Amino acid sequence: MGSAPITGGRVTAAAEGDVVVFLIGMRINRWRAVRHWLPVIAAMPRMLKELSRDGESGLLGLRALGGGGPRVHGVVQYWESREKLLAYASAQGREHHPAWAAFNRRARGAKGAVGIWHETYIVPAGSYESVYVDMPTAGLGAAWGVEPIGRRGDRAAQRLASGAA
Repeated sequence: MGSAPITGGRVTAAAEGDVVVFLIGMRINRWRAVRHWLPVIAAMPRMLKELSRDGESGLLGLRALGGGGPRVHGVVQYWESREKLLAYASAQGREHHPAWAAFNRRARGAKGAVGIWHETYIVPAGSYESVYVDMPTAGLGAAWGVEPIGRRGDRAAQRLASGAA
């Protein structure tokens, strides 16, 4: 996001309907157990590349999570629908399925060397809002595009009350 073009003025995400937010990450619990955590950290870029290349996957946007130090790695993802997220997670011929199976096999002998987590949020229309002022598009705005803020209300309370977010 550092060198991305700045969108001038005040804008809001052009999202419509429900928004699916998926957070996923890992934590290295034992640095010396490289054979347990390295495959986990290496799997995510392969999955994200696969999803980004497939316009029908349902992944609309993503952003790396920071602030966890060198042990913690994570990604916020915005999805078109819960159905597309779940379809990817269970698809036999895609990167996620073998990565998950391999993690489960390694986890049996890993004795907590690496931790993983994910959270899924289905946010109903009217229960989210956003504002971006003189900055590159980010988050929900990067996933759905942006529009002038006046179309949805100048204040957060107005955007939330509009039901369109």
